[in-house]
Amino acid sequence: MREISHFIAGRAVAGTSGRQGEVFDPNLGEVQAHVALASADELDMAVQAALKAQPAWAAVNPQRRARVMFAYKRLVEARMDELAALLSSEHGKVIADSKGDIQRGLEVIEFACGIPHALKGEYTEGAGPGIDVWSMRQPLGVAAGITPFNFPAMIPMWMFGVAVAVGNAFILKPSEKDPSVPVRLAELFMEAGAEAGVEVAGVLNVVHGGKVCVDAILTHPDIAAVSFVGSSDIAQYVYATGAAHGKRVQAKGGAKNHGVLLPDADLEAAVGDILGAAFGSAGERCMALPVVVPVGAATAEAFRELMSARIETLKIGVSSDPAAQYGPVVSAAHHRRVSDYIQIGIDEGAELVADGRGFSLQGHEKGFFIGPTLFDHVKPTMRSYQEEIFGPVLQIVRAESFEEALALPSQHAYGNGVSIFTRNGRAAREFASRVNVGMVGINVPIPVPVAYHSFGGWKRSAFGDANQHGMEGVRFYTKVKTVTARWPEGEGSDQAFVIPTMR
Repeated sequence: MREISHFIAGRAVAGTSGRQGEVFDPNLGEVQAHVALASADELDMAVQAALKAQPAWAAVNPQRRARVMFAYKRLVEARMDELAALLSSEHGKVIADSKGDIQRGLEVIEFACGIPHALKGEYTEGAGPGIDVWSMRQPLGVAAGITPFNFPAMIPMWMFGVAVAVGNAFILKPSEKDPSVPVRLAELFMEAGAEAGVEVAGVLNVVHGGKVCVDAILTHPDIAAVSFVGSSDIAQYVYATGAAHGKRVQAKGGAKNHGVLLPDADLEAAVGDILGAAFGSAGERCMALPVVVPVGAATAEAFRELMSARIETLKIGVSSDPAAQYGPVVSAAHHRRVSDYIQIGIDEGAELVADGRGFSLQGHEKGFFIGPTLFDHVKPTMRSYQEEIFGPVLQIVRAESFEEALALPSQHAYGNGVSIFTRNGRAAREFASRVNVGMVGINVPIPVPVAYHSFGGWKRSAFGDANQHGMEGVRFYTKVKTVTARWPEGEGSDQAFVIPTMR
């Protein structure tokens, strides 16, 4: 049985806590590896390694740190096929989707390659008589990231890419469900340092674990900042606990993204977009589109007919099947959770148009597969609408007007993403301006911003006031130091007892 270790100070470190987690092959429903689960002492070992490495890493000038990031980008790209196969074997998403997972992470690494420019401060000459003022951005020290199972490459790179580029050392606590790719990413960072001629041992560390490890991160006095992506209840806990221990925290939670479909939309194109956004990666995306809001009965009936027909053509298969459009969900527990939510929807009175619970793949009957599921006549009062299902389940919530459609995502507890499908520029502009949601797509079903902008939702989808990556990420992982300097000429009167002004 394969054993997955921690990665600390540039090398594999076997677990000593005596606790392990099981890593499944979701296609077969079988355990394929064991992963060490860290104790607080093991987490501290990683912190000490990071503390030792960080001052020298921060002293490396930004251009040389950028060269490490350039080398890292080349190495990850060269091993794309290897990484995608490894990711798919533990998560279950198809290979093409795994490559997309890695590529979206690499786009943040590309942004980090320009870190010398992003770190430039501000300067004012002659702010007062003989006085100049300038600011500089300096690293916080040691930062940590706690990442979910659904994007084991992208989200770690979103976090550590910016954090290490600005001069911090970083501790990554990935999901114990699919931990191999995060370890491989850390190993490649070591290779990148060697290629660029920079010592990076201890700059990027990976420690596996559950709540014990998470709590150790949130309470450790030498960790200055924590980034988290996961469910909203845990995000709220991470934010409250980390902030109570004096840390900067950005905690991204769950989602219930809506796709508003206006009567003038290109219906064929919209159905195709929503099909992929709802069922791609078996719906295990925080930016999936699990709710469609057709405006008007005619729009709803036309959408339902087209979507029902398209669902029948979907190919569900093992993650290595190049013809498969999506694979299994990540675990047996998650399979039960999604199946339970389908039953909840039925019990609440929603109309079940397509039921994916009985899906079975020949030769892989123990795999964690769920077929595409479609509900119609879902009401905003239903629990299955209010809560995140995180599976291949699409719900139709009908609206009679633009205002009613606008209100649904605006009033929902989650506020991660929303999309509108329309040919009407004025309606799209008004919707984007008024909707109470953090990320908006206009004829774009999954509105994840490009890497040089930032990612972040509103309401129960995010805790803390800092977004992921882009310049928001640079600000989160740095602190500003402002210098006011005067070089006096001759003798001057002592004004130290008076608050300085620039008159």
